[in-house]
Amino acid sequence: MFDPLNEDIIEKLQPLSALIDSALVHDPYVRFRDLQVVVNQCKLRAEQSNWLRNLGVQSDIRYGTFNNFSTNTAEGQSPDYFATQTNQWNWGVGAYLKFPIIDFVERKNQVTLAKTEIEQAESMAQFQKNEVRQLVIKQYNELVLKQNLLKIKAKYLALITANNMLVEKEFQNGVTDLSEYTRISGIYESAQTEFQVVRIEFITAYMLLEEIVGFKFNISNTR
Repeated sequence: MFDPLNEDIIEKLQPLSALIDSALVHDPYVRFRDLQVVVNQCKLRAEQSNWLRNLGVQSDIRYGTFNNFSTNTAEGQSPDYFATQTNQWNWGVGAYLKFPIIDFVERKNQVTLAKTEIEQAESMAQFQKNEVRQLVIKQYNELVLKQNLLKIKAKYLALITANNMLVEKEFQNGVTDLSEYTRISGIYESAQTEFQVVRIEFITAYMLLEEIVGFKFNISNTR
């Protein structure tokens, strides 16, 4: 169980690098930017394969009465021509390739645009990750600073409390006058207020770091 007035919170937390990694996984904007990279990569693949729409296979099948012609040629004689009619199925299969010039120009532009969008998305994703890293570092150091201030204010409050008790006893015994008693009492009240303010700031810094990294530290004495 952690005591913020007598222990070092750095020893109770995970290493800073681990906190940064957790924050990167937890941050929704980082996930959004990473997904945007994936979307743009898919768009690029779609543009690169778009030329396939101009390549295809077509087939044709028909049934009906067809005239068939044939010849019979004997040596030294004129060829004889024969014509017959039959009911039959006719079919055919063929490939085609269409590539209009405008498609060639536009495809090059679209592929270039898709590549540029990927670079933009990757830059934004890296920027967002850098932002999260900086945020964790700042909040981590803010928490450490607030704990150090809390320790200082606690020591000062303890000193002023002891002094206030002594002056109060002296005032009751007539050793200290009212003005000195009032002055010391005011310092004591200010020290109490300052301690409570720093205590709340420490708790806030602690909770904000938990929120950023995405999990609870389970240091119960901080609240």
